[in-house]
Amino acid sequence: MRARIPPRPARPEMTPDPQLEQRLRLVADRILNAASGAGRPPPRLLAVSKTRDATEVAALAALRRALGEDRPAFGENYVQEASGKLGALRDAGIDWHLIGHLQSNKARQAAELFDCVQTVDRPKLVTALAQWRDPARPLDVLVQVNVDDEASKHGCRPGDIPALAGAIAREPALRLRGLMAIPTPHDDPERRRPAFARMRALFDALAADHPAIDTLSMGMSDDLEQAIAEGATLVRVGTALFGPRPPKD
Repeated sequence: MRARIPPRPARPEMTPDPQLEQRLRLVADRILNAASGAGRPPPRLLAVSKTRDATEVAALAALRRALGEDRPAFGENYVQEASGKLGALRDAGIDWHLIGHLQSNKARQAAELFDCVQTVDRPKLVTALAQWRDPARPLDVLVQVNVDDEASKHGCRPGDIPALAGAIAREPALRLRGLMAIPTPHDDPERRRPAFARMRALFDALAADHPAIDTLSMGMSDDLEQAIAEGATLVRVGTALFGPRPPKD
């Protein structure tokens, strides 16, 4: 089974953007400084490209490669919005992650389009993704955890992680890579640190049964330092890279 990606439109034109490069360098410095201060390896950067067009993504991807990244990672929230970008940037050497909630009826598109789905939070979704992915190129998967038990937030309960991870690991078309979480927002990023610490403990417990896992996805533009200090191996950054989102029409 080959990925079903829309026909390739014209490759986006790229023009130098000094502000974009400056923001990228600032974020890279924040990541390196936080990792150095915590005595941890620098985490991978995932650029959140929701609402950004293919030209903006291509420009940032080119800058990241110029700084030494072989395959920069970008995260999209919506399958439908992402499909056009993936078609336009098919040859851009990007690692595409789905970081938004995934409905089961979109599982086929997600399985065929993305390199990683970070928001697997229920057994039904495991089955649906595995059904549509070629086992010859397994889909990377993270278990999304509702670490603060928020009624309005997606993610499995911490106690459900072992069973869900086991279901993923049994699917030849899927590859369990780790955990993802979005803690409760607070004006003071330090108040999110306990949630990040709980996620690290959950990650370490999961690694005891699945030693190949390597990804703890947590931390965003305003709290990446706290997440890195507690053990994040991937941070999801949007606004600090691209600037404020454009207003809706």
